[in-house]
Amino acid sequence: MEKEQLIEIANTAMPFGKYKGCTLIDLPEPYLLWFARKGEFPQGKLGELMQLTLAIKVEGLEGLVKPLKHPDPFYKG
Repeated sequence: MEKEQLIEIANTAMPFGKYKGCTLIDLPEPYLLWFARKGEFPQGKLGELMQLTLAIKVEGLEGLVKPLKHPDPFYKG
């Protein structure tokens, strides 16, 4: 896990679905677990970041990522 990935998890908005616009770190754990159970994380970078987000949440490490959130909610990195 790279620092850049942690920053992306803190600042990347979910681009679709029920939680569209929510940053990845703020997605509910049950939502991420649903993707894992189905074995259908999105392809590419988004799916990788979502899997890392789930691992962070399962291990209780959200507190390490949340301080990396940019104060501007419209920040795109």
